[in-house]
Amino acid sequence: MIHSLFIINNSGDVFMEKHWKSVIHKSICDYFFEVQSKAVSADDVPPVIPTPHHYLINIYRNQLYFVAVVTTEVPPTFVVEFLHRICDTLEDYFNDCSESTLKEHYVIVYELLDEMLDNGFPLAVESNILKELIKPPNLLRTIADTVTGKNTGVSGTLPTGQLSNVPWRRTGVKYANNEAYFDVIEEIDCILDKSGSTVIAEIQGYIDCMIKLSGMPDLTLSFINPRLLDDVSFHPCVRYKRWESDKVLSFVPPDGNFRLISYHIGANNMVAIPVYVKQNIMYRDGSGGRFEVTLGPKQNMGKTIENVIMEVPFPKAVLNVTLTPSQGKYTFDPVSKIMTWDVGRIDTTKLPNIKGNISLQTGSTIPESNPTLNLHFTISQMAISGVKVNRLDMYGEKYKPFKGVKYITKAGKFQIRT
Repeated sequence: MIHSLFIINNSGDVFMEKHWKSVIHKSICDYFFEVQSKAVSADDVPPVIPTPHHYLINIYRNQLYFVAVVTTEVPPTFVVEFLHRICDTLEDYFNDCSESTLKEHYVIVYELLDEMLDNGFPLAVESNILKELIKPPNLLRTIADTVTGKNTGVSGTLPTGQLSNVPWRRTGVKYANNEAYFDVIEEIDCILDKSGSTVIAEIQGYIDCMIKLSGMPDLTLSFINPRLLDDVSFHPCVRYKRWESDKVLSFVPPDGNFRLISYHIGANNMVAIPVYVKQNIMYRDGSGGRFEVTLGPKQNMGKTIENVIMEVPFPKAVLNVTLTPSQGKYTFDPVSKIMTWDVGRIDTTKLPNIKGNISLQTGSTIPESNPTLNLHFTISQMAISGVKVNRLDMYGEKYKPFKGVKYITKAGKFQIRT
């Protein structure tokens, strides 16, 4: 399955490598660097790169490339999912998955990779099992290991979850406060044309959970409008037959944080666009051009659009921009030619506006096309698709847990063509 793993930073340094079968020299990454150099951005690198004797399957997360080397035909999405699971595990252990954090915890990272993959095949990927096998780092344990001379956190006993029918949950869990919280998060991927009409719009949604319940609870989560959920993928704890028959999520939850389901609402459904953009970008011969953009809420949702940021990648011919925002502030990077406008929140009483002049390099030709506007925003307490949780029921335990649901809508790849 997976022969080797290389972790590469944005500078092109292979700062960590792990081999499960034979050692493959890191010069294999030259094929990856060759393809990466031709990509417009980090996200545009093809996930599967063929070489004469291997396949390189990669993902890009947290400013790092995770490149897996496989020597035989394997389902590429399986490898991609496993690489994401590695990132999720590292974030769960260290609250971060940056280069500096991984270097600080080299030993634990290698111990985790040894347990997660056995001879190239996935073995233990559930967080509860891994945390019983390899203790997460903390200050007290670090001091104790320094005093005793131990440099490993590997447990000498087999995790209890390995021997149960629910391997994702360890036995004997006890909490003073029993809590179950659910975050319904939806990201809008959208392309709007110059007139503001929708070219394509899709929603990628997921439900993240934070479960701290004692014993072995059996939960049932129902929705007011479950038919909206399409193309759903589940955590292994979900009973699929119950969902197929009743559209109800029935499951024994893992302990702690986990993703319960992911879903996709395609372009065939009507996707509401929460913001509109009025823009006027034009170039003049030789002297430069004008730039003006106004943002506003597209419908009366009763919710505030917050954390609004607009990015504009200008053509290389642009020397500088001199703009005046009605609110927030903007920056312009003369190297990447990206203008970033940090708007803040959109107030319906006074719509945010930015306008000014564009300066072109002397002797340059007028750009053939206007830049594409990239928008980022969040809307709290609203799921743009209309998905709503109805109720959560618990069986198997006698206590009453604290329960809560939070809805968040975010901009995914939200672009406006000009």
